[in-house]
Amino acid sequence: MEFEVKYNKSVIKFELNTNNYMGTLSEKSHKKTRKETEILQESINNPIDSKSLEQIVKQGERIAIVTSDISRPMPSYKVLPLVIAKLVMAGIKEQDIMVVLALGSHRSHSEQEKRQLVGDSVYDSDVEIVDSDMDQCERLGMCRNGTPADVFKPVTLADRVICLGNIEYHYFAGYSGGAKAIMPGVSSFEAIQANHKNMIHKEAYASNLETNPVRQDIDQVPEFLNIDFIVNVVLNQKKEIIGAFSGHWKSAHRSGCAFLDEIYGVEIEGLADVVIVSPGGFPKDLNLYQAQKGLDNSRHAVREGGTILMCACAEEGFGEHTFETWMKTKSPKERIESIQNKFKLGGHKAAAIGRIQERYQVILVSDMPRGLVEQIGFTYASDMDQALSLAFETQGMDAKVLLMPSAGSTLPLFKSS
Repeated sequence: MEFEVKYNKSVIKFELNTNNYMGTLSEKSHKKTRKETEILQESINNPIDSKSLEQIVKQGERIAIVTSDISRPMPSYKVLPLVIAKLVMAGIKEQDIMVVLALGSHRSHSEQEKRQLVGDSVYDSDVEIVDSDMDQCERLGMCRNGTPADVFKPVTLADRVICLGNIEYHYFAGYSGGAKAIMPGVSSFEAIQANHKNMIHKEAYASNLETNPVRQDIDQVPEFLNIDFIVNVVLNQKKEIIGAFSGHWKSAHRSGCAFLDEIYGVEIEGLADVVIVSPGGFPKDLNLYQAQKGLDNSRHAVREGGTILMCACAEEGFGEHTFETWMKTKSPKERIESIQNKFKLGGHKAAAIGRIQERYQVILVSDMPRGLVEQIGFTYASDMDQALSLAFETQGMDAKVLLMPSAGSTLPLFKSS
């Protein structure tokens, strides 16, 4: 049987024997019957628990639209023109609109990347396009968990705040989307670190919202900064919009999460010996920092002592300095102990990977050199043939194999009795 998984902007093909193949965990069938523009327009025109955009904004107001950076698959270039058109129809001038690309703790963008993210029509308009800056934040208060509500000052100065984002599972925030555009999207380093420190709690896991301390911080931020409107989307494996949820920052987000569960919450009957993982191609495998999310989701599908075979290009390498340092200089056990003793942003992902390495063999197919792959505790494979050979050598020739071609989005769930 021949299969393929996404790798950067291409695919990797490989073969499996029928007796080894256990199944493919991917989105449930969802027939796309409408154009993306129609889905978006219907959502924006029929907001959930909210007035329409035209009723919310007033002529002369300054509008901040916060959307994702290049490390996220959010198709801002599809959504922004429709939102901005609505604002202009309501009397808002383009010069009074600022699009803020939410970097969190990530690197800044080149001008070409900004154009790529927002699209030519928005980039060439009078709308201002800026990166957020962790060092230019205003403290608005303190969350109940002790996390400071620090927000990028140009956002706090806006009369209206609109948040865009895509919804997918997040390994410790429960789900992406909603107020996550603000926390950690346009927050300070101190705020991001305090929020992410809560990932060590057992309630911080994919699909958990209400008792998740990470999400509790995120959902408290609107008490300090009003989010006037959101547009969140759910994408299929082709990165096409199949669902859009607009309106109140919480109600619309929760509706989107429920829709995501219907599509990407995939039930399994048992655990595999080997799981073949792709985070979903570019940009989800742009670097190891982002690819980690798919790796974390895959652990729910493999038995203790099993093998995770991850295909992630990581053309930008590690993607974050502290993460790189911890991966290079600490053993998996040391990373876990370090994050428990003193939380450090960037180190949190190294520790999450460490927890997986302690329980499973992880084989990596990437553009990273062999010496570096082995230095950070992975098993190196130059291609899929070698990777499969190594996996079967460890797990036996009768090993049962599951495929997760969009592991950055898909969450394995045990069938309820």
